[in-house]
Amino acid sequence: MARRDFGSSWWARAWLEALEQRARLDPNRLPRGRTYARQDRATHLELSPGEIRASVQGRRRTPYQVRVRVRRFDQSEWDRVLDAIASKAGHAAALLDGELEPAVVEDARAVGVELLPDVGDLQPRCSCPDWADPCKHSAAVCYLVARELDADPFALLTLRGLYRDQVLAALRRRRSDPAPRDTSAAPSPSEDEAIRAVEAWARPLGELPVPPPTRSRPGTPAALPVDPPADAPFTAAGLRALAVDAVERAWSAYRGEGTSGLADDHDTDMARRAASTLGTPGWDRLVEASGANRRRLARRAIAWRHGGAAGVRVLEEPPWRPDPRAMAVARGALVTAGAPPSQVKVRLNMLTVGDLQIRLGSDGRWWRFAKRSGAWELDSPPAEEPDDLWELVGSVNSPTIS
Repeated sequence: MARRDFGSSWWARAWLEALEQRARLDPNRLPRGRTYARQDRATHLELSPGEIRASVQGRRRTPYQVRVRVRRFDQSEWDRVLDAIASKAGHAAALLDGELEPAVVEDARAVGVELLPDVGDLQPRCSCPDWADPCKHSAAVCYLVARELDADPFALLTLRGLYRDQVLAALRRRRSDPAPRDTSAAPSPSEDEAIRAVEAWARPLGELPVPPPTRSRPGTPAALPVDPPADAPFTAAGLRALAVDAVERAWSAYRGEGTSGLADDHDTDMARRAASTLGTPGWDRLVEASGANRRRLARRAIAWRHGGAAGVRVLEEPPWRPDPRAMAVARGALVTAGAPPSQVKVRLNMLTVGDLQIRLGSDGRWWRFAKRSGAWELDSPPAEEPDDLWELVGSVNSPTIS
């Protein structure tokens, strides 16, 4: 089906283009999300400042709850956007008449603000067990926003933080008082108060300062004022790398995007570190410094990229015997999805079709592996159903191990 299934207006098409091209969501789940959206599986869709909520019916009896966070503009960004619109008489007049012209996207972009979703603006969350970001349920909800924009383009402004009447009231004030306002005293989003790590560790989580909505990355640790002694078991560069890594993990945990990883064992933590350097000059340095087997570390790094600590665990997990009935159902689902019946081999928790293998992990999720150079490598994020992974055939490319 064509994209018009989800919206016919300029705003709907612009939302979908941003969703698929600029927001950097997992391209392997977007097609499944489109299918779910076409099947009208989402109900109770609600849009509010900074958030999209809906219930999505999957294969289980109880619908999954989806919440997609949308980055809200701070006051400085809204001031720039509204000032830019107010400066264009035609655009302002149309907006005050209840019409949101496409030209306001360029008005906002000219002052450094993107109205449509950009990288990091959308944070999908779903109650399903699928690791992917987004899963097919939250992807379906993202697609259905296009239909809401067909009915009311002002819904985009609501997602960015202001309802229609608030936008119109602010614009009327600017039109009635066109004198420029002095905003130089307003604090910059990047000037939020810093806090020492030892103080942050001692405080309850609820007492820590809330990161500003425009801050998408943590701060940078200060460099050592002097080099460590020559006989120290570390270097200044190595110590700073550890500090940067700790800050990144703390930031991710604080924003609810991951865990600190402090409970991970050595091999899992090494996989995490390797995942960030695989394919970069730092990869060779890490292999040399760690003394790890190059190929084994690369396989673990790829597993981490697809599934985090859980991906590393399933990579190392020995075969086990699940309920044979569950495997029979899974085999049937693969065949229905297009796998050649004569080629689907079932052994313990593994379904193998040539160089493709789909395993049932002990965590209850299905994981896809591909055989490369005689070894099975994790090939995609997990899914709740095995046929979801079969539909990815030909669409997933893992990093090359060298």
